[in-house]
Amino acid sequence: MIDVDIALTVRDGSRRFDLAARFASDAPFVALYGPSGSGKSLTLQAVAGLLRPGAGHIRLDGRTLFDAARGIDVAPPARGIGYLFQHYALFPHLSVRQNIAFGLTSWRRRRLSPEDGRRVQDLIDRFGLAAMADSRPGVLSGGQQQRVALARALAREPRALLLDEPFAALNPMLRGELRRELAEVARQWGIPVLMITHDIDDVLELADVAFLYQDGQVAREVNLRSGQSRDFIRRALGDDAPAETPMRQRLRTLLNPGSS
Repeated sequence: MIDVDIALTVRDGSRRFDLAARFASDAPFVALYGPSGSGKSLTLQAVAGLLRPGAGHIRLDGRTLFDAARGIDVAPPARGIGYLFQHYALFPHLSVRQNIAFGLTSWRRRRLSPEDGRRVQDLIDRFGLAAMADSRPGVLSGGQQQRVALARALAREPRALLLDEPFAALNPMLRGELRRELAEVARQWGIPVLMITHDIDDVLELADVAFLYQDGQVAREVNLRSGQSRDFIRRALGDDAPAETPMRQRLRTLLNPGSS
């Protein structure tokens, strides 16, 4: 279960953007869908701990990662979250193997433990990267770079996976194949996935539930499996009235004291 209810404000000179995002779901694959600038990336950064909201809470599988009222703000490394950045953020001076292993070492422990070494090799084999394990990212294709970034995100065995526009940097001809690969990874690893995208095909191919963003708010929830939806903005404004049907219109007329 992911439960997000946050508010924050960002400023850039005279420009100001207010985010008030609220959603909750226990679906295995959740998409935050909407146009650029609607607040999706800010939400993902807040979930990862890269951005501190001004108010609200973030909960994941019963763990509170952030709660402004209670003074809780878990540091990013302790949140147990894997993050796949939009442009992958691979280190150009490191090999594929070193990139995947990067989060498993520190300045105090520079060498991989035998267990971590086996995990890195398993990921290299699982993502078909063995032939290029000693290559640097600059010589890899876009699809290969994505696989390296995904393997790195999974190396620490995260409790959730965040995807930031995972196919935006790819050739359109590659996207279908890599969507299928990502769906298989999510199924095999069995961890919740939260993806942001402005591509409706990403949502249709991968998501169980989508939350539509509009001007810094979650406007609608769409269940991709049942085809049902519910609006949030109308409800927040107090406009939660049922749709007018011919029968309702007739009953309204009959209940009007001035009708004959």
